[in-house]
Amino acid sequence: ADAPSYIWGYAVGLDMTRRDLQGEAKKQGRPWEVGKGFDASAPISPIRPVSATGIVTSAHIWLKVNGATRQDSDVSKLIWNVNETIEHLSKYFELQPGDLIYTGTPEGVAAVQQGDLMEGGVDGVGTLRLRVGSA
Repeated sequence: ADAPSYIWGYAVGLDMTRRDLQGEAKKQGRPWEVGKGFDASAPISPIRPVSATGIVTSAHIWLKVNGATRQDSDVSKLIWNVNETIEHLSKYFELQPGDLIYTGTPEGVAAVQQGDLMEGGVDGVGTLRLRVGSA
């Protein structure tokens, strides 16, 4: 089947959270945005076009930290599939070419520390490898 025209491609991304900043904002009754939108908070692999990946509805998704598996699942287990996510977001935002949507993550979310090596991937899409920098 052909991919919907509104999906150009897929990538592997890490949607990081600074829990310290998020927690402080919560205590003060302020928006949590600073805990999500800090510098280098959303690293991403190269984007592969749908023509190279096909429609990604089922694929192994994983994350290792310092070589130990933290997350291990399948894209098919997302609560909302990619099309449902786009449909929902379209109600609130005017999505434009070039917009990136991070879809979610499997169970296993946990803290990382400065110096940790993070390696993650989605089979057929790509991998992402990075070392956690300073806060």
